Amino acid sequence: QVQLVESGGGLVQPGGSLRLSCVAPRMITSVFNGYIMGWYRQAPGNQRELVATITTGGSAVYADSVKGRFTISRHGGLKKVYLQMNSLKPEDTAVYYCSAHWPRTGGRGYDDYWGQGTQVTVSS
Repeated sequence: QVQLVESGGGLVQPGGSLRLSCVAPRMITSVFNGYIMGWYRQAPGNQRELVATITTGGSAVYADSVKGRFTISRHGGLKKVYLQMNSLKPEDTAVYYCSAHWPRTGGRGYDDYWGQGTQVTVSS
């Protein structure tokens, strides 16, 4: 069972910043370092969408809507992944989910795991 625990959400004014954290408390470090980690979000009435992912080697991919404003990073020794969010906009309001993706053998996709989510609200 993969457990992911998010923290750091809250209410922030437009233009402000938040830093989300996610830890995998039950995972040993060597296994954590084999996962692609990510952040997704889901706003009311919308489907869950990719925000950013980061590989074991540190290569990151971002949604166009957050490029230049958000930064994903990971710390293998602490089994954590972070999302630094700057210049926040009201449209960034959503529940943010930490994710872990384990590549299946033979290129048959990934096994996906999710945290419970943390609410981010951007409003004046």
